[in-house]
Amino acid sequence: MAVEGKAIDALGQFELHTALGPVGASVGFTQSNLYMLISGALIVALMMWGMRARAIVPGRMQSLAESAYGFIDDMVLAQIGEEGRRFFPFVFTLFMFILFGNMLGLFPYAFTYTSHITMTFMMALIVFILITAVAISLHGKKFLGYFFPEGAPLWLAPIIIPVEIVSYLSRPISLSIRLFANMVAGHVMLKVFATFVVMLAGLGAVGPFIAVMPLAINVALVGFEVLVAFLQAYVFAILTCIYLHDAVHLH
Repeated sequence: MAVEGKAIDALGQFELHTALGPVGASVGFTQSNLYMLISGALIVALMMWGMRARAIVPGRMQSLAESAYGFIDDMVLAQIGEEGRRFFPFVFTLFMFILFGNMLGLFPYAFTYTSHITMTFMMALIVFILITAVAISLHGKKFLGYFFPEGAPLWLAPIIIPVEIVSYLSRPISLSIRLFANMVAGHVMLKVFATFVVMLAGLGAVGPFIAVMPLAINVALVGFEVLVAFLQAYVFAILTCIYLHDAVHLH
């Protein structure tokens, strides 16, 4: 537990270390990379194992795989429309990768790769590049009209255009910071209250009784973090769909 003397080391859990021994150290392979690979393997295993039976009355794994597929399919259709089906693999992969990363990070001694801003920003940057490429490929020069809505008074152009450009360019920043900040905040709270449990439990005969309160809070926080892990994957995916809708349909 992260008790350094009497201090609480709540941020040490985010430090990167090399994994897989000397082989990993030689190529700079970190525990973050390891958990990304584990997440990818688990997602592939879920979909392959879940869809293998293809039973009319699905079992638990097939139901889970079909639910995940149907959930994202409904999201893509609702937000982008029928044209959005070609983006389904991208949105599905993004959602599952973030969800598994968030969930895996809740296990003791596991690492949450979505708690690093470099990771979340790279995912947001990929989304930003994709939506820009889609908008330009579909609309050409008309894409520039995105920054000045049709029908707006021309004299408002000096105000509207800069605001729209800043809003557009800020998308990867807001998208990445939202996910990163929520993951960091949640894990810090879990670490702090878990450390309180250990510290208070060591205060003699009354210690275990006092430690009950932070323990109860930590149990509640774990349940809350499970909800946050899903919601943050959902928010990232649905905002991606909204941006894709704008790219496909412009305003």
